[in-house]
Amino acid sequence: MRPLTRITPSAPAGAFQTYRIISPPDRAVRSACEEVGCLAWLHGWETRVDERTDLGSAQALYIRADSGRTFRELRTAEGLTVFRFEPRQRCFAEHRTRPEFYSVRGGDWRQDFGTLRQHQRGQDWVEDFSLHQDRLADHQRKG
Repeated sequence: MRPLTRITPSAPAGAFQTYRIISPPDRAVRSACEEVGCLAWLHGWETRVDERTDLGSAQALYIRADSGRTFRELRTAEGLTVFRFEPRQRCFAEHRTRPEFYSVRGGDWRQDFGTLRQHQRGQDWVEDFSLHQDRLADHQRKG
């Protein structure tokens, strides 16, 4: 691995903030459709089953009795049952993502002064970072 080259900062470590996104490499968590941008959740979806088979019959029974989802039921000319599910409800897939932690710490690579803020959502972390950059730019313009 190539050695890291750093420019020596002109201010003490306490004058800096470090924005970090940390994602544990070996852990996945179950995630909601909305969190992962699931298209079935966003637009709705169709599930086609052939109730003439044991598998299709079991799938149709589950959808009607146990799925807890809102749908309309249709029949095709080929005899298949089509379940048309409305948007904004959990699909049948199990989504998994790696968790991310969005933190803002005091200090820089020379000294860590601890966590200042821990954001729950990436959007909040990005907004915080953007506002910090705006403050730095204003400070630089003023001299």
